[in-house]
Order: sequence, then C-alpha cells, then structure tokens
Amino acid sequence: MNNPTAKAFRAVGTALVVSGMMTACTVFPTPEAPRVMDFPTPQNVEKSVTSKPQSLRVDTPFASEPFNSTRILAKPEPWEFRVYHGVRWRDTVPVILRDMLVGAFRTSASFRDVSMDTGPGNTDLTLATEITAFHTLRQGDSTRVTVAIYGQLIDNRSRVTLCSDSFIASTPARDNGIESVVQAFGSAGERLAKDVIGWAKACETRPDQAFSGNRSGQAALR
Repeated sequence: MNNPTAKAFRAVGTALVVSGMMTACTVFPTPEAPRVMDFPTPQNVEKSVTSKPQSLRVDTPFASEPFNSTRILAKPEPWEFRVYHGVRWRDTVPVILRDMLVGAFRTSASFRDVSMDTGPGNTDLTLATEITAFHTLRQGDSTRVTVAIYGQLIDNRSRVTLCSDSFIASTPARDNGIESVVQAFGSAGERLAKDVIGWAKACETRPDQAFSGNRSGQAALR
C-alpha cells in the first residue's frame, strides 16, 4: 500500500472512531419534560345585571425578571427567588395573567365587549397593569401564594388615566406540594380578578368625566 493510500485509510479510521465516541455520548436518558401548569379562569365571578356601554381591552401586563418567564417562583427570603423544578406555567406569567383577567371580565359581563391586545379591533378603554408579585412565600411550615399588580384604566381617545390602583391577593396552600401551590395561585387569581372587576366597574368612565383626574386607592390584603 503506497503512502497516500495509507494516510487516507488512517484518516477514515480516525473519523469513524470520533463519530462512534460522539454517538456514545447521546445514549444517556433524555431528561423528562417538565409538568406544564395552567392558571385557571375564575369560575365564581358574579355576572353583572347590566353592562357598561364601553368596550375594554386588557393589555398583556408589564413584568420585569424574574416574573417575565414561565418559571413558578418561590421567595424564601426577601432578597432571593428560587424556582420549582420539573414544572412550569403553560406560558409566561404576563400572558397567563392577561388570559385569566380577560376570561374573568367576559364572565362578569361588566363591559359591552372585552378583548385582549392581540385582537385587531379598537376599544373605548384599556386596562394596563404591571406585575409586582407572583410567587410563593414560606411562613413557618406553610406556603402562601401572593399575586399583586398595579392597574390603570385608560381612556383610549384622550389617553387619560381615569383610575389607578394597586391590588394584592394572598392565599395559603393546603400543603407544600406543587398541586396545592398551583391551586392556591388559582384562588389568589380569582380574588384579584374580583377586586379588579369591581374597581373597573366603579371607575367613572362617562365621556363628560374623562378628564376628572385619577382616582386611586389601595386594595386590602387578603
């Protein structure tokens, strides 16, 4: 065998060995996909007898890290966040909170029409929110869920903020298991939705009152 041919065989042999080593690295078990959890639409929202004549758009809430993610968060210390492993929300926290609020407003029939910011239509009012808490807290041996937002109801014609308020809902979990934690998130979300709906219904939104200035308050911690 001449020298060039020998070199060619050696090169092919080396490539086969490297290929085999790389293949061997892929035989380890694939990590199990995380469980995907939903943030349910409240089922116990009271339906309004009459609807306000305005249409309402619910914008996707603003959220900074770590809330702008699909992670389910715990806050064991005031300065630290941790993540529940092997589980996540079905979408980012702002999206699931928006979807929950849209569903709750539609169930309540408080406004003539309710849409989200992904829809093409124009509306009279916008609900703009900012997420300030969406995590669990440990209190001794128990776990408590806290969901908090700052909200503004905006007149889309004048861009005036008609009302603004802060809302917070806190609910204990039955135990520290992830199923109980997710259920507690759902309960806190329902309380938050009821507060936001009541506030939005009470906000003066008549055209002749559009420039009356902001009305603000502080929702009670539950």
